[in-house]
Amino acid sequence: MFKQILSIMLLFAATLTASAQDTRCYETRIYYTHPGRLEALLTRFRDHTTKIFEKHGMTNVGYWVPLHEENKLIYVLSYPDRAARDASWKAFSSDPEWKKVQSESEVSGKIVAKVESIFMDATDFSPKIKSSKSKKERVFELRTYTTNTGKLPDLLTRFRDHTLKLFKKHGMTNVAYWTVTGKDDTLIYILAHPSEEAGKKAFDAFRADPVWIKARDESEKNGKLAAKVESVYMKATDFSTIK
Repeated sequence: MFKQILSIMLLFAATLTASAQDTRCYETRIYYTHPGRLEALLTRFRDHTTKIFEKHGMTNVGYWVPLHEENKLIYVLSYPDRAARDASWKAFSSDPEWKKVQSESEVSGKIVAKVESIFMDATDFSPKIKSSKSKKERVFELRTYTTNTGKLPDLLTRFRDHTLKLFKKHGMTNVAYWTVTGKDDTLIYILAHPSEEAGKKAFDAFRADPVWIKARDESEKNGKLAAKVESVYMKATDFSTIK
């Protein structure tokens, strides 16, 4: 009887865990504008595009511009699944309202020179993503880790068991964590800091923390996990759902 009760409890716990897992399809979109056209793009998003996205079932997660790059917008959308994403974009692209907005905004010339798209899945340890209008100005850091072959599971374990807690210990805010759909070597995540300087100081303290050094060394007994780490400091746009 005890074994039966235990089995039921374990099944119930597993069901709760599965239901809590964020299974949405996420998409990072990076827009490169023609020189001097970023403000026109931001105006179009602020006044029209984000609302038309919502009209077609897309969720605006966040919008940012890099601190040290010009003519670039980075934003994240979410959808119930990939099929819903494709249907939403098809409807958006053929929407007469969008076509009118696009035409009127490009009277002086094309705005977007290139678009990059990355499909992502939330990790099981990613915080719940919700709108946040911080009263204090913050900067955000987009970090992309490319792992050595076969090392992504070990990297995720290290983040799940150690890194997120240590980031928080050193004053960093965990915003979201994703893996790239269809790839087995990439982790993308976003942190928030009071400022770029504060973010860099926090990472210096994190890297010198004996607890981190121990966790890192134990996780890399069989070889380095990360082959490449990229970091982009960003500021939220005035219309971003996360600030």
